[in-house]
Amino acid sequence: MSGHQMSESILSRTDMEEYLAGRKLYGDDFSLPEIQKWYEDEREGYAKLGDKSRASYAYEYHSLNRLHGFRFIRGKRFRSALGLGSAYGDEFLPIVSQIDHITILDPSDAFRVTDVGGVPCDYLKPSIDGLMPFEDGSFDLAICLGVLHHIPNVTTVVKELYRCLSQGGRLLLREPIDSRGDWSKPRRYATKRERGIPLHILDAIAAGAGFRVISRRLCVCPPVPKICIRLGVHPFNCPVVTRIDAVLSRLLRWNVRYHPTRLYHKIRPTSVYFVLAK
Repeated sequence: MSGHQMSESILSRTDMEEYLAGRKLYGDDFSLPEIQKWYEDEREGYAKLGDKSRASYAYEYHSLNRLHGFRFIRGKRFRSALGLGSAYGDEFLPIVSQIDHITILDPSDAFRVTDVGGVPCDYLKPSIDGLMPFEDGSFDLAICLGVLHHIPNVTTVVKELYRCLSQGGRLLLREPIDSRGDWSKPRRYATKRERGIPLHILDAIAAGAGFRVISRRLCVCPPVPKICIRLGVHPFNCPVVTRIDAVLSRLLRWNVRYHPTRLYHKIRPTSVYFVLAK
């Protein structure tokens, strides 16, 4: 059975309109066997989209993280940090001087390093049930950037992030809030299973886990990266472009859509960046 046929057979058991309308989050109520199949499909999905070579890999969101995330934790010291799906850990580089140790949960074998900017780094593979192999309060900081949309049981994973944080700990969370296309069909530049998370559902999941919102900002307005890429500029590694995107995203927040069906629906912010506290 082809990947396309497999997706269609899975989706035929659900009301597709409910998911694409953003009223329900596809995958969040999956059974363990369904999660297992999803996990197998996604295990190397992200790595296969890009280059696995450390020498040619370049992280593309440093300015985005500084503007929407890191400035809210400036000056804080973290004895232990958790990176969920953090690959080589490059997202930590601007703040490694604030961290004593990094642990990365990542299912792929494509990304492995022993340190991030001189800070010791350990790797573990996540469990498919979403439960994390750590004691309560193990980390002072957790970073989860563009990862949950690859995971079926989002609610469970966010609750685990909350449990594993120390009291007063911080979670930096960024996710797409659009459908990323019709995932019952093959999509270019997307893994087989990924789908964005409707904004109101992600709000409810974070609140339900117990998090307090320090900052919640919309970002990634599609015209901005499209123009920059054509000009050979990495948009979210450029402070000026990142600020322009932030302004446009605020102005266009009224047009947030999960699954756009008209051209003007597509001109809106497509991601949200949270800074959350336990």
